[in-house]
Amino acid sequence: MTARIVSIGTAVPPTRIRQEDVRDLFAGQDATDRLTRRRIQAVFDASAIEQRHTVLTDLASPNGERADGAPVFVDTAGRLQAPTTGVRNDLYTAEAPALTADAARRALADGGVDPAAVTHVVTVSCTGFFAPGPDYRLVRDLGLRPTVERCHLGFIGCAAALPALRVASALAATRPEAVVLVVCTEICTLHVRASSDPQQIVAASVFADGAAAAIVTADPTVGRPGGLELDRFGTALTDDGETDMVWTIGDNGFEMVLSAEVPRIIGREIRGAVGRFLGDDVPPEVWAVHPGGRSVLDRVEAGLELAPDALAASRGVLRDFGNMSSATILFILAALLRDDAVGDGTRVAGLAFGPGLTVESALMTRRRPAAAALDTDADAEAEADAEAEAGSQADAEAEALTLAATA
Repeated sequence: MTARIVSIGTAVPPTRIRQEDVRDLFAGQDATDRLTRRRIQAVFDASAIEQRHTVLTDLASPNGERADGAPVFVDTAGRLQAPTTGVRNDLYTAEAPALTADAARRALADGGVDPAAVTHVVTVSCTGFFAPGPDYRLVRDLGLRPTVERCHLGFIGCAAALPALRVASALAATRPEAVVLVVCTEICTLHVRASSDPQQIVAASVFADGAAAAIVTADPTVGRPGGLELDRFGTALTDDGETDMVWTIGDNGFEMVLSAEVPRIIGREIRGAVGRFLGDDVPPEVWAVHPGGRSVLDRVEAGLELAPDALAASRGVLRDFGNMSSATILFILAALLRDDAVGDGTRVAGLAFGPGLTVESALMTRRRPAAAALDTDADAEAEADAEAEAGSQADAEAEALTLAATA
């Protein structure tokens, strides 16, 4: 049986920041020269992002109320600070579990899945570390069975959700009764910093915080019918790009290298990577592409010769939530699950990009709940008819035997 995504739940921190406000905050730093200010304004304005969410309340309101002992990322004068990596990671440890549990509860509730049914947990994150980690906390916070099997995919970057779904699909293929809870949680804004480096400016203009969870199973009796069937997955390394998308740990947070070559590499390589993945298959009708940034989506659209509205779901998530690293592709898939225009049997291609430069791919099929329910009803009706026919035949045979015995 094919594994399917039954449901997807998403969660974001309550603090919302408007793109123009963050742009003005960065452009207004004391040490910012005229050229850097112009670069900040151009990059932020070209991002196609309207708003994002963050755990850093002072990023939205430098003069707002602060909790006692809370780390300071922006002082009351609006100056960006430089907390150590330890301070940033402590905040990750404090904030990530609740965000993770929130997304997971939403996925379970939306799919009609009892937490007691979960057999496996797969967690994903690249923006912080602690142990016992997010997988352990999820078992405790949701009251899952202590025998739930767990694994964590760490520091893979923006592409990690698709490998996590691949792991879940493989578990479901070997364990038909498996119910896998996959959760991606990223708190990217923890690593924000003031900088005149163009790559850091790009990172500051796009990254945001969020979590998304998916319920994956091959058991047709688990949860509500329908969802996204996980048909197959693929991975490809581009010929170059190893130094163009890099994620390392520094003394003042994690440091992202995101060069201007990334969109160009993707634009140059995407047709070949997707062609090798799809093979002789007819191109899918719907695309879910990780929005590393507006220019990445533009290059994918041009490289694959897609229609102007083909990446509408990806652009919508980028506009409203920014780039939440690994969680973002699940936000896009969640939007497609809610979209009535994505009919039963529609094939969906997922693409995500990570350090390496790595292209992760997934081919999925949309199954509408109504259609799945009709199929189930038809199967039940056919089974009932078969049982009735068998019963009638048995009655006829019994009657014949009775007549023969009394003759």
